[in-house]
Amino acid sequence: MNEIIKAIKERRSIRKFKAELPSKPDLEQIVEAGLYAASAMGKQSTKIIVITDKNLRDKISKMNAQVMGKDSVDPFYGAPAIIIVLGQKDWANRVYDGSLVMGNLMLAAHALGLGSVWIHRAREEFESDEGKEILKSLGIEGDWEGIGHCAVGYMDCELPKPAPRKEDRVVWAE
Repeated sequence: MNEIIKAIKERRSIRKFKAELPSKPDLEQIVEAGLYAASAMGKQSTKIIVITDKNLRDKISKMNAQVMGKDSVDPFYGAPAIIIVLGQKDWANRVYDGSLVMGNLMLAAHALGLGSVWIHRAREEFESDEGKEILKSLGIEGDWEGIGHCAVGYMDCELPKPAPRKEDRVVWAE
C-alpha cells in the first residue's frame, strides 16, 4: 500500500501523551509538512506557532479550558508541544486553508511515530485580549483567527483501532 494512504488510514487522535518533548528536528519536519498544505489560490495565508515553552503551553491550556468551561482540565491531554494554526482574518478561505495545514501536521506527526490531536477553541483564545497579547509578544501583528491547535507528543497509550467506516457515504455518478 502507498505510504501516504497507509498513514491516512492508520492515523488516530491521541488523548494521552508522555511528558517528553519531541525532538526539534521532528517538530521542524511536522511544521514543514504544514507549510506545504494546499491553499486557496496559492495564497499561503496561514501562520504556524510552535509552543514548546512549558509556561506558555500551560497558559494557553488554561485559556482553552476556560473557553470550554472546565478550568481544571488540560485540553491538550498532557502533550508537551502545541502547534497553533492561524488564518488571516480578511481571507475568506482561512478556515479551509488552516484545516488543510492541520491535516498535514497530524499526518506528519503520525509518519514520525508521534501522536497528535486537533483541539478547537483557538478562535476564542486569540479573539481575547490575553490571546492578542500573546500574539503581540511573539511578534505577530495584524488580524489573525485561531483555526486550531495540534497537540503533539509521544503516545502514552496504544494506537486506537479505527471505527468501522459508515455505509452510504460515497455516491458514484458514472
